[in-house]
Amino acid sequence: MKPALILLHGALGAARHFDGIAAILEDQYDVHRFNLHGHGGTPLPDSPLRIEGFTEQLIGYIRQHDLAPAAIFGFSMGGYIAMQAATQAPDSISRILTLGTKFDWTPDVAAKEARQLNAGFLRDKAPAFVSQLAEFHGPAAWEPLLPATVGLMEALGQRPLLTPETVAAVEAPVRLMVGDRDHMVSIEETLGIFRNLPNGSMVVLPDTKHPIEKVNKAVLIWEIRSFMTL
Repeated sequence: MKPALILLHGALGAARHFDGIAAILEDQYDVHRFNLHGHGGTPLPDSPLRIEGFTEQLIGYIRQHDLAPAAIFGFSMGGYIAMQAATQAPDSISRILTLGTKFDWTPDVAAKEARQLNAGFLRDKAPAFVSQLAEFHGPAAWEPLLPATVGLMEALGQRPLLTPETVAAVEAPVRLMVGDRDHMVSIEETLGIFRNLPNGSMVVLPDTKHPIEKVNKAVLIWEIRSFMTL
């Protein structure tokens, strides 16, 4: 049997973000991907969006599909969720590879990120991104997802779940990847978490910005295969 590999998207993303790599990886892995609550056309839950809820969703998916222990590639917030899941259900996860996962959450950082998630601002400054949001989540669903995501960021700013102290409990092998041109996630904050992982490693990708569609697909596939088959 092929080993299970879950591709976990980030905030405001969708399972469709992995269309370009999933088919290629399927020759080697039992590839799984799903939309987090409120993303990809799924309804927003009655309760606020929180990392804790997404973590329960991930653990539930692994158990429902009998995938444990599963390897996870998590992009951006997807990596945060995967690592949080590893602290709560270590038997469910074999190893984690992250890309562009932000760990440095404070009230000021959350406020800075939130300012960029205003629908009017995005319509004026990033119409192509708005078109992608409408395509991924639905013409009527993308806009309500913005304040829900802001609330998630504000909650993280008040109480970050992954800190140098808490990640010390993650026993699974974890490799953190960050782009050298990522303006949202710094090499320094990634390094601070890496140094406290019991079984961690770190990769800096050259000429790489934050959006996953800007990442060199061949390099990303190589990194996934290299780490997941160790």
